[in-house]
Amino acid sequence: MKRIIDYRKLFGATRETELKELKKTYRDLIKDNHPDKVQEEAEKLQAEAKSKEIIEAYHFLVAISPETRAQNLEEYTAMTATTNIEDFNYKGLTLKITFQDKSVYEYYGVPKNVYTKLVNSPTQTRFARRHIYTTYTYRNVMKMAEK
Repeated sequence: MKRIIDYRKLFGATRETELKELKKTYRDLIKDNHPDKVQEEAEKLQAEAKSKEIIEAYHFLVAISPETRAQNLEEYTAMTATTNIEDFNYKGLTLKITFQDKSVYEYYGVPKNVYTKLVNSPTQTRFARRHIYTTYTYRNVMKMAEK
């Protein structure tokens, strides 16, 4: 969750910020922080680091945006309804689930007690379908392996 908050703060964005606005802000931030605009080596290194952070934040925010989720909802719903969980891990309110089709999704803001219930559930996929997949902000971190 902290990552989402920090990235939104960097872009001055909210949950409802449209992709068009994100793209404009991204271009402005990159233009202002581009390493080629700086002559000093120390400042150039800082500008490179800032540029990388801006690029990472942009890709992350695009992945969790309502527009992106709406675009991929049909595919996501079909995948979560038919594919079982292969593996999962939990760290700092982020649950990372690997599905049997090799796609990987991260779910943000998952409380420890929900993770504990998932671990202890005799039917983890069923539990996740009911309590995780549509409840928490998510993003696809790895596309399906090509067939």
